[in-house]
Amino acid sequence: MARVMSVSPCDPRPPLCVAALYRFARFADPAAMQGPLQDLCGALGLRGTLLLAAEGINGTIAGTPEAIGDILNYIRGLPDCADLDVKLSSASTMPFHRMKVRVKREIVTMGEPAIDPRASVGTYVEPGDWNALISDPDTIVIDTRNSYEVAVGTFQGAIDPQTSSFRDFPEWFRSQRAALLGAGRQPKVAMFCTGGIRCEKSTAFLKQEGVEDVFHLKGGILKYLETVPQDESLWRGECFVFDQRVTIGHGLAQGNYELCHACRRPLAGADLASPLYEAGVSCPACHGERSEAQRASYRERHRQETLAARRGQAHVGAVHGEHGHGHEQAD
Repeated sequence: MARVMSVSPCDPRPPLCVAALYRFARFADPAAMQGPLQDLCGALGLRGTLLLAAEGINGTIAGTPEAIGDILNYIRGLPDCADLDVKLSSASTMPFHRMKVRVKREIVTMGEPAIDPRASVGTYVEPGDWNALISDPDTIVIDTRNSYEVAVGTFQGAIDPQTSSFRDFPEWFRSQRAALLGAGRQPKVAMFCTGGIRCEKSTAFLKQEGVEDVFHLKGGILKYLETVPQDESLWRGECFVFDQRVTIGHGLAQGNYELCHACRRPLAGADLASPLYEAGVSCPACHGERSEAQRASYRERHRQETLAARRGQAHVGAVHGEHGHGHEQAD
């Protein structure tokens, strides 16, 4: 197997590389692909999650640059995956607890079976051209991510649909279409997400709904933060990522948020200072969503994890709730 050279910002240090990847492709039998992919990832010492479906592959994985190069070579050899979309970043510690390869109905859940990004999709906009597009007064900008992600950071002037799941996006757009687009000449619609995959589906959805001038940020927020200088950036805040780094900033540097290990939401300093915050048990956002019995269970799990960490072991409870909120992986 040919080895793919690792690229900046994963080369040469720190030693762990994180690859956020996806590709809409046609897989005749994704279940048959699961075992070989799981075995290879295990042999390479990779951790993270890969999702397989008839519509393609999506995931975020971490390991040494060499191991990431090997698995990317393998995935690019799968049907219609030569042009796999990959964003690389780095991590000083392993951001995942284990390796999972799962077969799903969709690689990112929208709940609109007629949508096919391979057939029709919005116009890609390079990160270097994004500022001009979203600064145009004839453009409306929509953040397609979930509300807990938007709260951490978003582009200046972007509309927040305030959805709790990507599955909610079609209903939100249909209910808000008249207010968004008006009755006269339709504005341009620019949409963005973390790595690009949700925008592949959301722009395809808008095209199917009859919206013509639809654009999306190529490579997503990750590529923008990697390539656009901070002094030229229209991004405000940090970007939530679905791993133990929690958030990242410009240059893909690790951010300042921590994670609630009960609900998997990002926590700022004020959240950590709240009386409703208890490490591993609750935070201000989820305290009212859980029963006392659930919190007692989380409390015991956290105790076992702490004891296991002191012994230098990984406790099985550590994987509880990983990638919560309807797992969307690289995006």
